[in-house]
Amino acid sequence: MELIFEKDIQDSFRISHFMHTGITGQIPERLSYHRILFVEEGSGVVEIDDARFELAEKTLFLLSKGQLCRFPEKSTITGYELCFGDCFWEKAPGSASNCKAVLFNNAAENQRLPLNDSALSELNFLFRSLHHEFETRDYVNKLDALAAYLKIIMIKIANINAEAGAGFDTHEKQAYRAFIELVSRKYREMHEVAEYAGELNISARRLSDICKRCAGKGAKELINGQLVAEAKRSLQFSSQPVKEIAYHLHFSTPEQFSHFFKKNAMMSPQDYRARFVNFGR
Repeated sequence: MELIFEKDIQDSFRISHFMHTGITGQIPERLSYHRILFVEEGSGVVEIDDARFELAEKTLFLLSKGQLCRFPEKSTITGYELCFGDCFWEKAPGSASNCKAVLFNNAAENQRLPLNDSALSELNFLFRSLHHEFETRDYVNKLDALAAYLKIIMIKIANINAEAGAGFDTHEKQAYRAFIELVSRKYREMHEVAEYAGELNISARRLSDICKRCAGKGAKELINGQLVAEAKRSLQFSSQPVKEIAYHLHFSTPEQFSHFFKKNAMMSPQDYRARFVNFGR
């Protein structure tokens, strides 16, 4: 299956305004930058990794670098597309780092966020202001100003995401965020809930309860989700043998990896890869 890679973006930052803009992209694109797609009005479909979403109005899509994105049919969007790299994010004040970690370290769990009218209005103002600043003539410290806008937008989106999971206390939120950040860094070598619980100084049961309250999924399910997503990307877009993928993800044997993958993806690694080898033939 053919694949294209996202082109370099000047200064690792870009915001584009769409006004009933038609978008097509049959070939999957491997993202090199984090992306926020703010859809005020839309029609069509976007595919992100293995998931398929309608481009409905009043919706945010969060895509992390490394994910695969394509528009399998002609789609129309009114709204904004915001792209930024990790190096640009470093310009943003550190107080917003937790917001980025929660939203993008496990983007598949926050891929689509519906917006109410109030959130839509607030985000429209912020994105419009950022786009205006982006389009102005360059000046000293312009990138710092853009990073400040990005921080505000990220905090606002994190609050929208938190409201969707309202009902758990601040301590639980902090523990969940710490867990998600840890998973994003260590999921390849750490597969067990108890390992993460030990690093977070809480019990495995407590950690799983927190995840269920915050994300609607247990801790083990979130860990496995990261592993399966990485395995699928490797099977689909690399020529690595299954054995190498298994060892890269720290499974003891290829057989253990195959059993894990089949249990979670409902097919063997070989069958999953074959789906894409034969794609379009």
